[in-house]
Amino acid sequence: MWPVSCFKTYDIRGTVPEQLNEELAWRIGRALCQVLAAKTVVIGHDIRLSSPTLSAALAQGLTEGGAKVIDIGLCGTEQVYFSVFHLNADAGICITASHNPAHYNGMKLVGKNAVPLNAHTELEQIKHLVAAADFSQSAVQQGDHQQLSTLPAYIEHVLTYIQPDKFKPLKVVMNAGHGGAGLVVNALAPKLPLQIIALEFEPDGTFPTGVPNPLLVENRAVTSQAVLEHKADFGVAWDGDFDRCFFFDEQGQFIDGYYVVSLLAQSLLSANPKQKIVHDPRLYWATQQSVAESGGTAVLSQTGHVFMKEKMRAENALYGGEISAHHYFRDFAYCDNGTIPWLLVAQLLSQQSVPLSALVKQLQQQFPCSDEINFKVRDADAVMLSIRQHYQAELQSIDLLDGLDLVFNDWRLSLRSSNTEPLLRLNIETRADRELLQQKITEVSALITALA
Repeated sequence: MWPVSCFKTYDIRGTVPEQLNEELAWRIGRALCQVLAAKTVVIGHDIRLSSPTLSAALAQGLTEGGAKVIDIGLCGTEQVYFSVFHLNADAGICITASHNPAHYNGMKLVGKNAVPLNAHTELEQIKHLVAAADFSQSAVQQGDHQQLSTLPAYIEHVLTYIQPDKFKPLKVVMNAGHGGAGLVVNALAPKLPLQIIALEFEPDGTFPTGVPNPLLVENRAVTSQAVLEHKADFGVAWDGDFDRCFFFDEQGQFIDGYYVVSLLAQSLLSANPKQKIVHDPRLYWATQQSVAESGGTAVLSQTGHVFMKEKMRAENALYGGEISAHHYFRDFAYCDNGTIPWLLVAQLLSQQSVPLSALVKQLQQQFPCSDEINFKVRDADAVMLSIRQHYQAELQSIDLLDGLDLVFNDWRLSLRSSNTEPLLRLNIETRADRELLQQKITEVSALITALA
C-alpha cells in the first residue's frame, strides 16, 4: 500500500516530497476520475515552487483517467471554485498549502458546482484508490489538457457585487505577501478609482518575507506601518492562496475577523433585506445583533468550510462568515472568497462619512473578544468535560453543536478541537466588559493548562 498520510479530513496536505509528490499527484488524478466519473476537471496552482510539477503530474493522471483538463495555471483557490461553476465542470482541484510552510503543499478538491467532496465517501474512496493503486483499466479515450485563462471572466464576476462608479478615490494598502493575490488586484485596478499601495506583489514561492499568514501577529507590522506612512483609508493582507483577506483600519490597527463578519452582513443585508446569514459558533454575539438590526436572520453552523457551505445551501443563505476570515457568498456558489470582502469594504467606506475604525469601534466596545487561544492537550474531550463541570452552576445555556459553547449572563466561551491540528481552541467574549474578558481569559486558560 502506498503511504497516504497527506490525506486529511477535508483536503490533502503534507510535506514535499515525503508526503506529497508527483507519483501521488498522478494517482490522485486517476482516482478522482474513477470516483467522480469526472469528464471535465479544472486545475490550478498557487505560487509554491513544487506546485507546477505537481500540477503536471495531476493533469497526466486526470487525462489518463479520461478527463478533459482545463488548466487555469497560477491562481488562487477562489479562482478554481469560480472556474468550476462558470465552466460547468465536473470537478476542480487547486494545488496549494495556503498558509503552511514553504516545504508543504496540498490540494483542495471540489465537485460539480464547486461543492466540497464528501469526506466520508468521495474523499475516502479516492484515498483508498491512491493507496492501493486499484485503478480500472485505462480510459477508452484519453482526455486532453487545455490551458485557459479564466481571470477576465472572474474579474467581471466579482465586480457584480459592487458599484464601481460610486466608489470614492480611496487610498488602500494591499499586501499580497508574495502570494498570488497581486495578480487579481492588478487586473481589478484599472476598473476601480482606487489608489493602491502595492506591497510584496511579486509571486515568490520561496516566501522571502515569511509564509503569508496575517493571523500571525508578527506578520502584521509591514501592512500596519504602510497604512500609517501613506495615510491610507485601510489596508488589506492575504494568505498564500488568497481565499482569506484581513483588514487594517486607517490607524494601522488589525481588525479581528469577527467584526468583519458583522460589517459584511450589514452591507449585504442593506441591499438584500430579510435574508439569512450563517455564522460559526466561536464568537457570535456581535454577528447576531448586527444581523437582527439589519433585518436578517442569523443561522448557526459548525466551524469549517464544509459545514458552512452545507448549512448555507440548506438555508439558501445570502452570506456566511467565520472569524478566521473565511467569507462565503451565495452568488459565488456558496464558496469562500478573499476578493469580494475588500471590494465590499471599499464600497461601504465610499458610502459612509466615517473611517473604518469608527465602523467597528462600537462592535469592539459592545462585544470585546479574545484572540483564538490554542492549547496542546492529551485528551480534548476530557478537558472539555472538566470545564463544563467546573462552570455548571453558573451556566445560562450550553450548546454542543461544535465542541463546547457555554453561555453566562455577561460572557461566553467556545472550546473546540481543531479540524486540522491536534489542538484545543478557546474563544471568549463578554458584553461590554474588557476587564471581565481579561479575567476570564486568565481563569479559563489556567484551568485548561492544569488539565492538559
